[in-house]
Amino acid sequence: GKKENENKVDYLSSFELANPDSEEAAVSTKKRKRKQSASVEAVEGFNVFKSSKKALVASEGNEIDEEKDRISKEKKKLNRKLEADSILRKKYNIHVSGNNVVTPLKSFAELSSVYGCESYLLQNFAKLGFKEPTPIQRQAIPILLSGRECFACAPTGSGKTLAFVSPMLMKLKHASAEGVRAVILCPTRELAAQTTRECKKLAEGNKFYIKLLTKKLIRSADLSKLRCDILISTPLRLRSAIKKKKLDLSRVEYLVLDESDKLFELGLIKQIDAIVKACSNPSIIRSLFSATLPDSVEELARTIMHDAVRVIIGRKNTASNSVNQKLVFAGTEEGKLLALRQSFQEKLNPPVLIFVQSKERAKELYEELKFDDIRVSVIHSDLSEIQRENVVNDFRAGKTWVLIATDVIARGMDFKGVNCVINYDFPDSAAAYIHRIGRSGRAGRTGEAITFYTEDDVPFLRNIANVMSASGCEVPSWIMAMRKLRWKKHRPKRESILTIPDNAED
Repeated sequence: GKKENENKVDYLSSFELANPDSEEAAVSTKKRKRKQSASVEAVEGFNVFKSSKKALVASEGNEIDEEKDRISKEKKKLNRKLEADSILRKKYNIHVSGNNVVTPLKSFAELSSVYGCESYLLQNFAKLGFKEPTPIQRQAIPILLSGRECFACAPTGSGKTLAFVSPMLMKLKHASAEGVRAVILCPTRELAAQTTRECKKLAEGNKFYIKLLTKKLIRSADLSKLRCDILISTPLRLRSAIKKKKLDLSRVEYLVLDESDKLFELGLIKQIDAIVKACSNPSIIRSLFSATLPDSVEELARTIMHDAVRVIIGRKNTASNSVNQKLVFAGTEEGKLLALRQSFQEKLNPPVLIFVQSKERAKELYEELKFDDIRVSVIHSDLSEIQRENVVNDFRAGKTWVLIATDVIARGMDFKGVNCVINYDFPDSAAAYIHRIGRSGRAGRTGEAITFYTEDDVPFLRNIANVMSASGCEVPSWIMAMRKLRWKKHRPKRESILTIPDNAED
């Protein structure tokens, strides 16, 4: 009978959630009985014509009772709401900290019923195929709409861009000639360009001025006269535009730092600081979004934010669990090349993204593979911006099957539906690993991630294995038993990849 009892309890609690007044109804009938018995006692003593002072005291007592009653009802209602919120968060693996965190969205429809969202935005969601909010969208959108600042950590590919762009569009309502009203900072130009594209798609049908800050724009326009609602830029470009005294950010209402862990990696702190200061509007709302949230970033976030809510989806720094992750021992550099060729012969399931640790190695691996029978291309920072764009477009369009890249270039780029990520060179940090493999298994699809390791990499296996097991992958027990080393950037000097003899190049 235990099971039945459990079910009964379940049924009761769901009944209460569905009928929030049931408890109150019970309470008020008890009260009625109490009041009736009180009046009966009064009749028994025939004290009907006593002075009206008592009556006054009694009525005051009643008022105090009613007030207590009202407060207790409010409390119950609040507790029920908190309980429902917490059930919803648990369901979507959302963890929040901060005071009075607003209820997560149950559906996009609530954006119009609760927050008065205009129909164009919901139509764009539908057009772009967004039916259900992702966990980060469920929680971050209402936080930003309710005027709170937030820093959020969610796996790559989990819909962060929509989570910060849609509240921005809703709050800005429509285009204005008032100058820049929102700024989105991205660590790389590629990511800035991609965010601009996404932003324009979401704003379609509403005539917002959405601009990507390019060299050309800085050179050509007098930025003080720039018609722009949302400005998207890398920190360096934005800083130089502010420095040249042309760009005024004092009216900015929203500032978003996207992939903020990368932005805060030393070297960009000064630029960001200057930008935060230039956005001097006292009622500005700032938010940070990232796939990993190191404590150092969290501390920095707290220094620039006011009463912020922290949102973490899943566990704080873990990989997405829709990626099947494998470690492959290749012994030596030569062994890696053999293992790669062999895995391509067995099955090549494009698009495939291959990571190496430096641009020199990217070029070498490309030289090795370009004569094989696979359509391969390479992207690194020596290519011009136009060349990089062409490479990425070919990969997206399926003209290229395999793309060789370095961490810097691939950071935050959304290659839709990469089926397989290969870490040809072992990653140099857990964060690098999470970001690399986050290129696959995006938007609900499953992906595969293969990490080659050589003798040199063995001491660092445990660091990656932790990430793997946290996202539910099987990891050999001998690796889990290893000592965990402090990561110093793990970039061993590796033998050259090239096996082509020198004279062949002439």
